[in-house]
Amino acid sequence: METTTKKTVTEERTEEQEKYSHIKGWGIDADPENEPTYPIKDYTGDDHKRLNYKKPKQQPEDIEVLHSNERPSVSSVFGTSTPPSGLSGLIRRLAFRYSESSFGHWLPLIFADRVNIWEGFLHDFKRLKFPNIFRERGLKAELKYNKKQFLAKTAVTVLVTTFVFAWMVTSAGRKRKKERQKGKR
Repeated sequence: METTTKKTVTEERTEEQEKYSHIKGWGIDADPENEPTYPIKDYTGDDHKRLNYKKPKQQPEDIEVLHSNERPSVSSVFGTSTPPSGLSGLIRRLAFRYSESSFGHWLPLIFADRVNIWEGFLHDFKRLKFPNIFRERGLKAELKYNKKQFLAKTAVTVLVTTFVFAWMVTSAGRKRKKERQKGKR
């Protein structure tokens, strides 16, 4: 008959420390007797009770959930309010093919957010609901509390828009002039 002896927490930690001792700095905070924040913190011992927590029950996946390719599965709890859809959803699916440590993951996600804004505008227009961009962007509050910055942004936007419009008009005029000259020859 085989008897199993229950190991103490200290014995388990010692075994773990030996197992991972080749990793520099591993287990530096595993010893509750060596609490690095002791002078700053009122130590109650509760910090080390969290090591024995029970994993929460897995939330059911009723919709498509994108998760990191560095994790074997989705986390126990996740948001379901806005599943990926449309062009922005396609961009997000492509982004999740890359590691979280690469620009190939984060830049497409940022771009997908911008695309999603335009998809929202198109969705509103289809329902004949027109967005109040001035209110939704918080411009009334900015005008009230940050008038100088608001006026500077507005002036720059007007100048850049005017410059781009003038450039487009003069480019189109030059193009028509060249076409007329080619037609006369």
